[in-house]
Amino acid sequence: MAKERILITVKTYPTLSKTHGELVCTAGIREDGSWVRIYPVPFRRLDETEQYKKFDWVECELVRRTDDRRPETFRPANVNDMRTVDHVDTDHNWRDRRKLVLRPDLVHTNLDALIAAAKANTCSLATFKPTKILDFIWEADEREWKQARVDEMRAAAAQGQLFEAEKWRETFKLIPKIPYAFSYRFEDDAGRQSTLQVQDWEVGALYANCLRRANNNEQEALAKVRVKYLDEFTRKDLHFFLGTTLRWHSVGPNPWLIIGVFPIPYERQPELF
Repeated sequence: MAKERILITVKTYPTLSKTHGELVCTAGIREDGSWVRIYPVPFRRLDETEQYKKFDWVECELVRRTDDRRPETFRPANVNDMRTVDHVDTDHNWRDRRKLVLRPDLVHTNLDALIAAAKANTCSLATFKPTKILDFIWEADEREWKQARVDEMRAAAAQGQLFEAEKWRETFKLIPKIPYAFSYRFEDDAGRQSTLQVQDWEVGALYANCLRRANNNEQEALAKVRVKYLDEFTRKDLHFFLGTTLRWHSVGPNPWLIIGVFPIPYERQPELF
């Protein structure tokens, strides 16, 4: 089985799985521009030298998941063999990231077309350019992880099913649950208005950092997240990385979520002399 090179563009905020423990949905593009979803990845249980960042090139062997009908979903043949081999930086006004990610034939602008593709099971990951950002909002979510799921994880860990190394069973702690769900409201190129939830790791991490700096004042922390995602990002050439959920992939009226945000600077125009 040959190894593939994947440019990591998406890491979602961790979720809990009774089968696999705490998991991160990872997605990215191959060298030919095609999308791939890598799941499951127990990201925080990887050794620090194996933890990848966004826009790292990662090499690994991938196996098609037979229990997931979405066409881009694979699992690592061996998660411990995933290796970071390079990184794409933001030099020259993000030139290399722009070239790899924003190929004109791969950027979508119409949500109805993407919904139709999901229903036809031809697409479950996409780069999307909103025509107009209307708002960035949040609503209260569950404040803690479901206790039943936590208990299942602890039982599996105690039996050695989740952690190969003893040190992980002794030291691993769940990442805090973010008690808010964040969403963008936007229009596509046909004027269709939609509200899609943002599940990017970075929005959860930003909220947690802002909360600490605000001495646990949630409203202040939320306001700072809004400044970043609405005021700052809408001054850039904002794109979304979209993904469908397994449950609603081909049957939901709109199965898409924002699993990554790509606030790239606008391309500089050449100077005229």
